[in-house]
Amino acid sequence: MDDHGQLIVGIDAAGINSGGGLSHLVNMLGAADPRKAGVGEVVLWCRASTGTAVPRRPFLRTVCPAALDGGIVRTLAWQRFSLPSEARRARCDVLFVPGGTSVCGFRPIVGMSQNMLPFQREESRRFGLSAMRLKMELLRRSQGSLARRADGYIFLTEFAKQRIGRELGHTAPSALIPHGISEGFRHPPRSGLPIETYSDAKPFQLLYVSMVDAYKHHCEVAQAVAMLGREGLPIRMEFIGPGRKPYLNRLLRTIDRLDPERRWLSYVGPVPNTALHARYAGADLVVFASSCENLPIIMLEAMASGRPVASSGVGPMPEVLGQEGHYFDPESPESIAACVRRLVHDVAARDRAAVLSHDRSRTFTWECCADSTFAYLASVARAASGRREAEC
Repeated sequence: MDDHGQLIVGIDAAGINSGGGLSHLVNMLGAADPRKAGVGEVVLWCRASTGTAVPRRPFLRTVCPAALDGGIVRTLAWQRFSLPSEARRARCDVLFVPGGTSVCGFRPIVGMSQNMLPFQREESRRFGLSAMRLKMELLRRSQGSLARRADGYIFLTEFAKQRIGRELGHTAPSALIPHGISEGFRHPPRSGLPIETYSDAKPFQLLYVSMVDAYKHHCEVAQAVAMLGREGLPIRMEFIGPGRKPYLNRLLRTIDRLDPERRWLSYVGPVPNTALHARYAGADLVVFASSCENLPIIMLEAMASGRPVASSGVGPMPEVLGQEGHYFDPESPESIAACVRRLVHDVAARDRAAVLSHDRSRTFTWECCADSTFAYLASVARAASGRREAEC
């Protein structure tokens, strides 16, 4: 605690430098008011690039050890041998590990699960005998170790909590705290138009925003859209997002085979996050076909954008989108085509889906995420302090 009796929270962000982990850290800290939970200071240990990305806040002290930019071996050595003493010198009452992996022996410690791939082996097998599959196995072991031994653990969805709990046998006492949605994505729903008002010159616009990877099922979506295009529907799918080889090459070959003239299918590639909200707003229907998610942020963005969503029906997607969602089997082009066809022809269903999902998205805010996170960290710190006092 500090001199005013307020708690001090440490954050071990050694493994966070990009992607969803960095987005969570930046947005959560940007929305946070830790004083609500009785936290007076937050000490963040991170790489130099991460330290540059996080917002400047009066409660936040950022420390960027050189070891964290020196590779995995130096990072693990720093976590194991240096971080415990640094956290004690900073008078931390609890250490938070949002990346889910740490060999630090400081207690109390709170982990967080942001990646489901290591805990769904049937999904990691899609990578074959590759470095990516080995990485998933190593993450399963390292993240599983923290999930078991931590004093507290944060899950993003009930699905993740149940699935990881079954995989590990047991986990630490936990809380359910979903991420938020950046406000730039929020747009009111707009009424849809009958399919008869569209044409080849002005097609019904489908959008799939995602990393192109084995468990995202882009090729199955491409097959489904090509089926609908051959039926005469004036539709066009844009795939947006970076790709991981060899799956990106497979998608490009699939598009070449199904639609060499690019009437229905287009791979756009990565689009800056600042431009994505306009892409969502311009879509008539968003498709999300992943079979492995912890919390599908991309689907949340589409929901907040006021667009109807046709979604994979596995994993946490029904938990997030709700009972009124429209779902398909992501491994079946026929199932995907049937779901999209139904929504293309049913304007009322599209409008109802857009309104309901937009309303549901309002519960996912960064302020709520930050408040719940610091309240939980404070509760773990106080419980640990109470146990120590009882032992004295």
